[in-house]
Amino acid sequence: MSLFWRIFSLNSVGLVVATALLLGPVTVSTPVLPGEALVLLAGLAVLLAGNAMVLRIGLAPLQRLGRAMAAVDLLRPGTRAVVAGPTETAELITTYNTMLDRLETERATSAARALSAQERERHRVARELHDEVGQTLTAVLLQLKRVADRAPEELREEVGHAQEATRAGLDEIRRIARRLRPGVLEELGLASALRSLAGEFTAHGLTVRHEVRGELPPLTEETELVIYRVAQEGLTNTARHSGADRAELRLTPVPGGVELLVRDNGRGLAETATEGAGIGGMRERALLIGAELSLGPGSEHGTDVRMRIPCGPDGPTSAEAGAGAGPTGVPTFVAEAGR
Repeated sequence: MSLFWRIFSLNSVGLVVATALLLGPVTVSTPVLPGEALVLLAGLAVLLAGNAMVLRIGLAPLQRLGRAMAAVDLLRPGTRAVVAGPTETAELITTYNTMLDRLETERATSAARALSAQERERHRVARELHDEVGQTLTAVLLQLKRVADRAPEELREEVGHAQEATRAGLDEIRRIARRLRPGVLEELGLASALRSLAGEFTAHGLTVRHEVRGELPPLTEETELVIYRVAQEGLTNTARHSGADRAELRLTPVPGGVELLVRDNGRGLAETATEGAGIGGMRERALLIGAELSLGPGSEHGTDVRMRIPCGPDGPTSAEAGAGAGPTGVPTFVAEAGR
């Protein structure tokens, strides 16, 4: 029954009963006698209580809908309001859930286009850094070498310093290009790319332990790229913000898919901390492949970043995955880089 008919029916019953009583043996004197006043007040109280009960029952689904709307987060999809209540309320909640479905689909589509464009731009910048800036600095380094061979003795030390600065800049540009475009992922596959990533972050007192367990199911190129980028962002946050001296990067097969774990022994997440652009980017990437991303306290008072990727009939698998796109027979190995 709709909310309108519920309220109308209750009011109609109250008015009909009151009219029948007044037309029947019940009379109201002037002035009103105490007994008659008690009967009128009791009837009024019953009518008000009935209205209050009907309104509370009818509006409770709207209150639940309001709480669901206030707590909704498109980066954590799947949460829907419970369809209940009168017809109008149930239709409103159903419409809201349908709107959420459409918004999540549109957001995932737009995020996929944005991240795809971002990856293309990363590749372009990396290629320009490597091909143009890198070659220019290499030419400068060779010219400095010739200048050092012909320079007077008192200038050779300064030229040597310029050579070292140029060489350091060239190495930094190559490192940036590698981070922008993970060529090792395309050439050697996901396992080697994660091992290279762990070695890259092992510096300044941070030890990164890398582990790939068992045989991984075949993964699409998009899934491998998401796994690599989430691992990269997780280790970046560890190196910059956690104050940890140990970190762990693990990829393991689990029932129905694979799980990526980035764990550290740092300070952990503050209870009042807000998620920044890095975590938001990880959640966006996880949504692209239907993965679940969670952050929580680790076993050593640090932070655990877990991403579970579904694989199978409904998951992001590829029957044609080759050596460069995640081979199926990845052996179990552990690689630990020193401090």
